[in-house]
Amino acid sequence: MMGAGHGTMGTVTEVAADHYTIKTDTGESYTIHFSANTRIVKQQVGPRQGGGGGMGNGGNPPQPIKPSDIKVGDAVAAMGEVDAAAKSVGAVAVVQLDPERARQMREMQANYGKTWLMGKVTAVDGVKITLEGSLDKTAHAVVADENTTFRKRRDPITLADVQTGDMVRVEGSVKEGAFVATAITVMGPPQPGMPMVPRANPPQ
Repeated sequence: MMGAGHGTMGTVTEVAADHYTIKTDTGESYTIHFSANTRIVKQQVGPRQGGGGGMGNGGNPPQPIKPSDIKVGDAVAAMGEVDAAAKSVGAVAVVQLDPERARQMREMQANYGKTWLMGKVTAVDGVKITLEGSLDKTAHAVVADENTTFRKRRDPITLADVQTGDMVRVEGSVKEGAFVATAITVMGPPQPGMPMVPRANPPQ
């Protein structure tokens, strides 16, 4: 669930004085370089227990920790410039994820393209919307039908209000090779530098 090419998440396999090595869910090793300027925090889980938990509200501001507080085996998300060729990230922030949240995020990633999609609208053709997926950078065709609901943040809109360039989140399922949307939410432009990590908002 990272922002557009500006981060990665995985499990720590090595901790060093100026970097971590992580293994991503796709099995790749990435080096996360950090410095005195890197914000290293622990994701705080909200007081709500049970009740589906999910990605909903509840959650406290992340708590600053020392680089050495992150251990091998921890799940972390790193935000910063990704060098895909070198498989490295110059981290502006590293978040130690709560294990349960990390599991939920992995589950969500596993369901990407099956029950949900997120990305930028590249074309609208009748009831067909083409997205560039924010997780995989590939094109996805989404089909709306008479049961699809449309929202912009919390306000109801129509298919005609969905524009090329919009960031959208789509929920639905794959039927006969097409992703049929039950709900399409226009999210507005992403905030630059905002990590796409649930509930890990920087303190004001």
